[in-house]
Amino acid sequence: MTLGTTTQAYGEPSYWDNRYTQDPGPFDWYQKYPALSPLLHLYIPLQNRVLVIGCGNAAISEDMAKDGFEDIVNIDISSVVIEAMQTKYQDIPALKYIQMDVRDMSGFESGSFDAVLDKGTLDSIMCGHSSQENASKMLEEVGRVLKDSGVYILITYGAPAYRLPMLKRQSLWAIKLHVVEKPMAEGNSEQIKWELTNPVSLDESGSSLETALGRTPEVHFIYVCTKDESLKSSSSKQEIEF
Repeated sequence: MTLGTTTQAYGEPSYWDNRYTQDPGPFDWYQKYPALSPLLHLYIPLQNRVLVIGCGNAAISEDMAKDGFEDIVNIDISSVVIEAMQTKYQDIPALKYIQMDVRDMSGFESGSFDAVLDKGTLDSIMCGHSSQENASKMLEEVGRVLKDSGVYILITYGAPAYRLPMLKRQSLWAIKLHVVEKPMAEGNSEQIKWELTNPVSLDESGSSLETALGRTPEVHFIYVCTKDESLKSSSSKQEIEF
């Protein structure tokens, strides 16, 4: 990263326009496609319509298309990066790039995607001003554009103690948790190794995982959230009965 900034700037559109103007080369947050491929194939059939939110100039969508995924829609709040990516991938029909704010995806009909992939976008919003409000707006929109039984795959540094309450507040998701070692930790022989495609045990608070991993694990957390409208109905019924 060449721009000196505080993490709070990650929530501001102007930061991203400036960044992509000064740093036009591809950059993948957290993990690259080869590390995530087994998990994506586990939850997303190749013919599914996938929405990548906060796509930036990452190569993951290109790699997915090369691997056989047929319909990948990418959005980002930065018009600078979207224009660049539209030009770069104009000859790849599987890839579409649209400038859009993830907090307001009114350009998409409800239930129009089978999967939503988020690699650091929620984290960026959580670094900005009015983070809780903006995160709630984003998650509501993600839930709206997903089909019932669709999956929201959230790749984040956020441990269960911080991310689970936010996700469960919607009463919309059946949640599985996977973990993957950070790239810089792969050579650490003392680091606990996790099988990416096997969900890890998770209690309501996430404390069981913290006990297993320690307080500062060298992993990224992957929340696989399956949309289940019946959960929202059950939650509303409980509130009425209460």
